[in-house]
Amino acid sequence: MGSEVQVRVLMVTFSTHGHLNPTLRLAKRLVSKGLHVTVATTEAARKHLMLNPTATQITESTRDSDDFDRIKYVGAFIESLQKVGSKNLSSIINNLSNNDKKKSCIITNPFMPWVPDVAAEHKIPCAVLWIQACAAYYIYYHYFKHPQLFPSLENPNEAVHLPAMPSLLVNELPSFLLPSGPIHFKQMVSDFVQKLDKVKWILGSSFYELEENVVASMATFTPIIPVGPLVSPFMLGKQENATAPSLDMWSTAEEYSCIEIHQWLNKKPPSSVIYISFGSLLVLSQNQIDSIAAALINTKRPFLWVIRSQENKEGGVLPAGFLEVTKDRGLVVKWCSQEKVLMHPAVSCFLTHCGRNSTLETVAAGISQTDAKLLVHVFKIGVRMRNEEDGTLSIQQVQRCTDEATQGLNATQMKKRAVALKEAAKKALEDGGSSDANIDRFINEITGK
Repeated sequence: MGSEVQVRVLMVTFSTHGHLNPTLRLAKRLVSKGLHVTVATTEAARKHLMLNPTATQITESTRDSDDFDRIKYVGAFIESLQKVGSKNLSSIINNLSNNDKKKSCIITNPFMPWVPDVAAEHKIPCAVLWIQACAAYYIYYHYFKHPQLFPSLENPNEAVHLPAMPSLLVNELPSFLLPSGPIHFKQMVSDFVQKLDKVKWILGSSFYELEENVVASMATFTPIIPVGPLVSPFMLGKQENATAPSLDMWSTAEEYSCIEIHQWLNKKPPSSVIYISFGSLLVLSQNQIDSIAAALINTKRPFLWVIRSQENKEGGVLPAGFLEVTKDRGLVVKWCSQEKVLMHPAVSCFLTHCGRNSTLETVAAGISQTDAKLLVHVFKIGVRMRNEEDGTLSIQQVQRCTDEATQGLNATQMKKRAVALKEAAKKALEDGGSSDANIDRFINEITGK
């Protein structure tokens, strides 16, 4: 920016991994282009952020607890966050303004729909960083703005037809919309859509080439501007320096280090390992764990399974004898550096919960995966795993999906497509790429150029 006054941006984010890491990575991109960025989050997450850009506290949680506790008490947590967070965010803005650090823009998380109101009160332009698929934004937007396009959601097999989207069944819609979904999250998304008149930009963590049709179709409504993939530079073939923003609250004091996991992978043949991880919040049932474990025994393929400790939490445990039976070809850990695992040549496919970070990391790594609707029918790099009619997961389903993702013609075609998307992801963030150009345009708009 030369001798010009530095542009200052305040980023406000929810405190879970899936929200913090995309926020930090966009912050890093903005800093690399000469902007000054302050990141505001909850006190619990702030304690983990000992890096640039600066972490600023919005609110102290009413419970000094981990993310599982927040999901358990989600209603109280969200209510507290809005009540206390609005007040404290306003104080932060006033303090920064008093120190001649007036913000040019506030970038918030979509699941904090009260932030646009605070931004409007201080007459600061507001942007939203959408961390899910652009297609999810498209579905939410139409559901709350044009409900007549949707059938009753009571029948899970009812068809849903939306422009620029493959035909969907009700049970393939985002879970927040379904009758069985958490009411608090559905209300947050509804509030977010209703506040779009106070939001000037919707920034997407995806990239244009991945969701071209959906992005183009939203141009006449409230456009989404892809600025991703917001993954580690390491996954895009770039050296990641020591201060590159990333956060994993689970990475300390585990029984296996990154080096030990990497050494274990080094001993496996190329494209041989099945990697299984369901994120930091999802708790597997005993049936799900038993079926995955039995399928892994039957496949006789090497595997790396990340499974959180279920101590003091609902959910299942590994079946007796599983570790002994699979000790020569399997590794079960509580934590690993997912980005580094996905980039390892030994990894063949990824069995995942379809979290947005996992999806983008898979694309950036060029890995096939067993995942949901978009990955199967749009990106064409996934296999859908389905529960039985009674809601249970069968051993045969797990085996079918892992076999289809790792063997035969379909697996070869998915791998080819995954590699092509990996290259497109890299190019999107290179100088002049689609996402890099979108970031430059966004900066020009907030600076008035």
